[in-house]
Amino acid sequence: MAYDPNNIFARILRGEIPAKLVHETAHSIAFNDIRPQAPVHILVIPRGAYVSWDDFSQQASDAEIADFVRAVGDVARAAGVDAGGYRLFANHGAHSHQEVPHLHVHITGGRPLGPLLMPVD
Repeated sequence: MAYDPNNIFARILRGEIPAKLVHETAHSIAFNDIRPQAPVHILVIPRGAYVSWDDFSQQASDAEIADFVRAVGDVARAAGVDAGGYRLFANHGAHSHQEVPHLHVHITGGRPLGPLLMPVD
């Protein structure tokens, strides 16, 4: 999947689409998902043009990686889901149904989430 500079997250980063940020750092931003799947559903994205975790881990600077990983933890704690537990996930590619070609980590929580995957028959 190639990076599309007109994807929704790139447009949010450029200020073309409004988003109410819940966290902002030098290399990352976080905002509530517009289609929440749990009481808490926040997206954390790097400011850089990275398609996936694979792309990010290979191309991002050490400062970007440290900032992003810390941002995910900071956002989860600030949302109050760290006490009861939460789920982090990042989709990559067609098999995972990645919808936006910009790395994003979902933080979901606020209720029991159930099993992550269904058993394979």
